[in-house]
Amino acid sequence: MSETITGWHAHVYYDSATTRSTAAALREAIAARFPAAVLGRWHDVPVGPHPGAMYQVAFTPELLPDLLPFLALHRAGLAILVHPETGRARADHSDHALWMGAMLPLRLEVLPE
Repeated sequence: MSETITGWHAHVYYDSATTRSTAAALREAIAARFPAAVLGRWHDVPVGPHPGAMYQVAFTPELLPDLLPFLALHRAGLAILVHPETGRARADHSDHALWMGAMLPLRLEVLPE
C-alpha cells in the first residue's frame, strides 16, 4: 500500500509556566531559518489530541531534510512530535509519529481513523 505524504507537522510542547520562553526562542529560530514553514498559534492549554501546551509548525516535504535535524539539535529539552500528513490523522499521530524527547500520551480517540 502506497501512501503519499503531502506535508509535515511538528508539535512543540512546553510548560506555560516554566519553558514557554524556551519554546519561544526555538520558534524564533525556526522562523528565521525556515521562512517557508508555517508557525501555528500558541495553545497554552491542551487542544485536540495534544496533552499539554504546544504550537505547531507545518512544512513541506522538501523542508524535512533540513528542519528535522535543526529541531533535534535546537529543541533545548522540549518534547517534539513530528508526523507526516497522509490524510489519516490517527495513524499520522501514532503509527507514523517521530518523537524527540519525551513521548507524550496523545488522546488519539479524538482523531478520525
